[in-house]
Amino acid sequence: MSLRLAARLARRELRGGVHGFRIFLVCLALGVAAIAAVGSVRSAIESGLAREAAVLLGGDAQMEFTYRYANAAERSWMTDTGAKVSELVDFRSMAVVGQGSLAERALTQVKAVDEAYPLLGEVVLDPDMSLAQALGPSGGLPGAAMEPVLADRLGLALGDRFRLGEQEFTLRATVTHFPDGLADGFALGPRTLVLGRNLAQSGLLAPGTLFTTKYRLDLPDSADLPATAQAAKQKFAESGLRWTDARNGAPGISDFTRRLGAFLVLVGLSGLAVGGIGISAAVHAHLAEKTATIATLRTLGADRRTIFLTFFLQIGALTLVGILFGLAIGGTVPLLLAPLISAQLPVPAVFTLYPEPLTEAAVYGLLTAFVFTLWPLSRLEDIRAAALFRDALGRAPFLPGWRYLIATLLALGLLVGLSAWFSGSLWLTLWTAGGVVGALVLLAMASGLVRFLARRAGPIARNRPALRWALGSIANNRNGAAQVMLSLGLGLSVLAAVGQIDGNLRNAISRNLPEIAPSYFFVDIQQDQIEGFVDRLNGNFAVQQVETAPMLRGIITRINGQSAREIAGNHWVLRGDRGITYSANLPADTTLTKGDWWPEDYDGPPLISFAAEEAEEMGLQLGDRLTVNILGRDIEARITSFREVDFSTAGMGFVMAMNPAALAGAPHSFIATVYAEEQAEAAILRDLATAYPNITAIRVKDAIDLASDVLAGLASATAFGAGASILTGFIVLVGAAATGQSTRIYEAAILRTLGASRRRILLSFLLRNALLGAAAGSIALTLGIMSGWAVSVFVFDTGFSITWLSALTIITAGIAATTAAEIAFAWRPLTVRPSGILRARE
Repeated sequence: MSLRLAARLARRELRGGVHGFRIFLVCLALGVAAIAAVGSVRSAIESGLAREAAVLLGGDAQMEFTYRYANAAERSWMTDTGAKVSELVDFRSMAVVGQGSLAERALTQVKAVDEAYPLLGEVVLDPDMSLAQALGPSGGLPGAAMEPVLADRLGLALGDRFRLGEQEFTLRATVTHFPDGLADGFALGPRTLVLGRNLAQSGLLAPGTLFTTKYRLDLPDSADLPATAQAAKQKFAESGLRWTDARNGAPGISDFTRRLGAFLVLVGLSGLAVGGIGISAAVHAHLAEKTATIATLRTLGADRRTIFLTFFLQIGALTLVGILFGLAIGGTVPLLLAPLISAQLPVPAVFTLYPEPLTEAAVYGLLTAFVFTLWPLSRLEDIRAAALFRDALGRAPFLPGWRYLIATLLALGLLVGLSAWFSGSLWLTLWTAGGVVGALVLLAMASGLVRFLARRAGPIARNRPALRWALGSIANNRNGAAQVMLSLGLGLSVLAAVGQIDGNLRNAISRNLPEIAPSYFFVDIQQDQIEGFVDRLNGNFAVQQVETAPMLRGIITRINGQSAREIAGNHWVLRGDRGITYSANLPADTTLTKGDWWPEDYDGPPLISFAAEEAEEMGLQLGDRLTVNILGRDIEARITSFREVDFSTAGMGFVMAMNPAALAGAPHSFIATVYAEEQAEAAILRDLATAYPNITAIRVKDAIDLASDVLAGLASATAFGAGASILTGFIVLVGAAATGQSTRIYEAAILRTLGASRRRILLSFLLRNALLGAAAGSIALTLGIMSGWAVSVFVFDTGFSITWLSALTIITAGIAATTAAEIAFAWRPLTVRPSGILRARE
């Protein structure tokens, strides 16, 4: 009976419109819209990747080998398994135009293909022609195509000649689209496309050269992809094979999208928590306005359950309205902006209405509204009818009854659990939830401290009426001082954290570079070239330092006879091949942390020295046996020492070093780092590239700039995700200012009656909000720095240093936001006649 009556009363309440609930609806709709929009874009990208997976990969499956071609057994298996097979060789080289000192050089990622390429999709060329025409012979030279930026950098026009190593090519076209571009991964230079057989005389693919081979398979329609993958991995388990198939054709992009999407959704949840403060405040303000109505119902015999259900149903109906508005905005905005978003994305995306992210956002909205409305609603039970007639809603106990408290905690637990499930990151979710709860607790404590200090600051305000009135208003919590602290503080905390993350992402590389970084990395220096290479540099007065080392690449497949991934998980050292060097003596700049180096003339079973930090992360111990696949050959070596390796120096760093006899006979090349005066870099490159056309030079500054661009894009994405949070926080702040207007009007009437001028009253209002803004900004600064440190160190692994410009801007923003809100709502209290206000209060 009480439910039916409550529903009827709630329906009558709703006839009065949504007055007093506008902030409630806006906060809820904004939070839901932000989460729905981020989830919709993420789903669009995932759908695009799934639909185009085989095209993006370049085939149904790919077998990749490190610095070697497939052997006869591997080729035979691929031919028997696939309907078509395409071979691709990927490596870095220098594209050269001209001769001698006038030659122009640029780093390029060479993609050497066969006639079957591409198995799926189409390479788009300018001018429009077939790939066979572009790569075929022209004027007695093989043809080539390259990305437009590389042609522009070298000043090449169609028909011009250029060299790769010792082989000349004719530029026949520029490439505007690679169908398998995402599968190619990160490249330090624009791509050049040639036929693999035309590199036979280039001198670029000599034994030991750094290159990767990829074999794309077009499987029969009847093929069982999971079974085929399992068969390949079992048959070639010890070969160093890396298998990829159309189930995840661009794993790096897919993982990045998923992780970034999860992070942005959690940022959106933080924004929803900010909105929750506004929701709670709106409910409290509505109940305060309905004091007479509640008192009347209680006097007429309505029990507590009926009154609770009346307002619970009313707010529940408005919650559904707010969520629907949020879903409409979050679902349609990505559709409307689909052309713009697609143009900015490096991946295909299919934009449509996706039920999963919309459902996720709706669930978040329902739970958030429940958590933040149950608390103020529950306080109705402890208020008597007589107290309600005296407008004493604020005298209710702070904590609700046990059943409401338990229901709130259960809803919070459900919200956190669903967040972890939807985002796929338990620890990130727990840290986010803990950060939000901790921020609210700290802000609530800070609010109490600010009121305490305001009461104690009386002597400071002596003979300063405006300041004394402002402090008195804060001390008595009039005009929602605590609400301002919570809403503004939490919103600014999110913004401050994103500002710190942004700054640390942008400085991640440059901050860690040494004072003197190498000018160039040189790779693919052959064994018979290294002596002459070093001699040329030592004779150059502009060269400050030269470091060289032999280098091979290998994949760790086993640890103590067991699968490496089973022992060390998904550690980055195991995600692909790693550089390996050898040395008879302990290098002069190497520090051992444990164990001993092998004797100079050691010729026994293979031994290995491992990077100390990575060994600790992987759980390795002295004496452990590592199986490393190098050029298709398994080498089992025992760990005899750990050594310090600093990868942040931009110099040479090897995870693994072995004794020379262990790698005897293995074809390999040398790498070198050259430190030189900047003005001499171009001349050094010309001299070395002319003498050794097969070597590849990588300019360190260019590599840093490229990585910085990637990090800048990530930082922009996080800043965009935080925009909804800070906007919600400002709206909550405006709502707090609006709901406190009645108190402000009464206060102004009293002061004007006592002779205060409008100017002094306005000054007191502004001082009050400036003080609250400064306090909220200071707390937000602390919380933002702590949160930024946690995310930077534990999520992005970039290290951390405080970005002071961003940090200090937060305090200024806090003061400016509260002052702007006060100015917007302070004029009316100063224009209302005091007599009318005071008579209404009699």
